[in-house]
Order: sequence, then C-alpha cells, then structure tokens
Amino acid sequence: MSIDPRTVKELLQLQVWNKTGILSSNGPESREDDGVFNDLLGELMAQGAPAVKPNEDAPKGKMAFSPVPLHPAYGAGAAPGAAAAGARAAVEPFIQAASRKFGVNSSLVTAVIDAESSFNPKAVSGAGAKGLMQLMDSTGQGLGMNDPFDPAQNIEGGTRYLSRLLAIYGGNEATALAAYNGGPGRLAKLGIASDADLQAKLHLLPQETQQYVSKVLRLKQHYEA
Repeated sequence: MSIDPRTVKELLQLQVWNKTGILSSNGPESREDDGVFNDLLGELMAQGAPAVKPNEDAPKGKMAFSPVPLHPAYGAGAAPGAAAAGARAAVEPFIQAASRKFGVNSSLVTAVIDAESSFNPKAVSGAGAKGLMQLMDSTGQGLGMNDPFDPAQNIEGGTRYLSRLLAIYGGNEATALAAYNGGPGRLAKLGIASDADLQAKLHLLPQETQQYVSKVLRLKQHYEA
C-alpha cells in the first residue's frame, strides 16, 4: 500500500503556501509553523496511507462526525440560507461546475458559501478575506484567481482548496472544514487527521472553528434535503 502521489503534492503545496504566509483565509492567527507540514507529510508517508478520492461520501443518512449544537446566533430554528435563495440561484451554475471539476459535493460547497458570505459576492471580512468563499488575495492568487469578486473565479478557487483539504484528510468533511477555517497547521499540531480525531479533540479548537464546522454541516444537510 502506498500514498497517493497527488496527496503528497497537495501537502507540499500547502507547505509552500504556509511558508509564504498565504495559507489561511482567516487572518494571521491561524497560520502555523511550517514544521507541522513536514511532520504530517512524514507521518503519512511512513504509514503508507491509501489514496482516497476527495469526493467519496459517507453512506447517506450516516455522519461520521456529530456536530456540536449551533450557536444561538445561527438561528437553529430557522431554515438556513432561506433569505439568500435568489443570490444562491444566481451562482448555482458556478457551484455545479466547480463541484464537478474538483469532485466535491455541491451541497458542501453551497454550505461553505452560505456560512462564509451568505452568497454575497462582494463580501469582505475584517481580515481582508474576499468574495463568496472568503479567500485572502494571496491565497486566491495561489489558486489561480485574479478577481476575488468574480463569482466563477472565487467559487472555483475555494472549491479547489476545499478539494485539496478533503484529499489530505481522506474525505473526512468535518476535518476539512476545520482546516478551512482554522488552518491545517493547527490541526496537525493537535494530532487531528480524521473526523474521529476531531470529535475527540474538538474542545481544543477555537470556539469559532467549532461553531463553523457545526454550522456548515447543518447547512449541508439543509441543501441536501
């Protein structure tokens, strides 16, 4: 059994991004030492991790990760994303195209966009993350994006990054989401490489990341319904 060369390539790419400070879309607080990538890569190679396609879904009706309850601010009693139905419809073709291209569940991409920007293509965070999937300029450029406010480019770049995280974490969606929000380096330092690890060590992650993972998974369920 040998590690998928594509997974090694993605880990090395993430390491390069980390060294140049462009990895995270959530600001400098989620950037970690580049040594953790060496550790993670070395561990995967030593274990001979099997290749896992990033679009492999868990059996329907079964979730490997049980999300924590939503923060009250997320409005657990309301239909998530209902107010943005029109905006969602406008970008749906781009979501479907990126999902097919990178092998990522379209409901997951839709949920990330809803959680990140509420389908506002002009959204800008306090840290400078831009567009539908809230990518920093340098991160977006590394993903081939030159206009963060162009819906097609932003969704393609964000979905590409999400697909890389899913490949690294063996298709474990909750773990990939935690890395999307908090950075792969933080997860590596805590020894989180799967949804089982995440469930056991969720309390060690920032509250923002805990709530983010829960919110996106619940939104994904909503968009699958």
